[in-house]
Amino acid sequence: MGGGGVASLTPPPPLAPPPAERQARGLRPLPPRPQRIGEWRVTQGWAPSTAGYGPLRDLPDWSFVDGRPAPLWKGQQRRLQENEALARRAVKLSQALDGAIQRGGGSKEGSGPPPLKPKGAQRKPV
Repeated sequence: MGGGGVASLTPPPPLAPPPAERQARGLRPLPPRPQRIGEWRVTQGWAPSTAGYGPLRDLPDWSFVDGRPAPLWKGQQRRLQENEALARRAVKLSQALDGAIQRGGGSKEGSGPPPLKPKGAQRKPV
């Protein structure tokens, strides 16, 4: 069967540091909690991500020597179209609301739902 040697009885290494080291660690100040990337960017006054608002996303990287701006990127063109469509929709809804208020004549006294009609057989007082 082989291998019938004596097992060594050495103690396993300690899992926790010795008490003196633990005490020294307790006296040191804790380092600040690490910030997530978005949190750090916000503390610097930037957008939480590079895909957000701001000059890095909206301004061109370069311009011509004579001062002409660089052509717009596809993403910039798309964002401009989306913003224009949103502004047009807001104006259209605002005009529709103004028209409805004018047609309705503002607020009327006593206006509200019509009174309910009586249902079922009417009981006559005895």
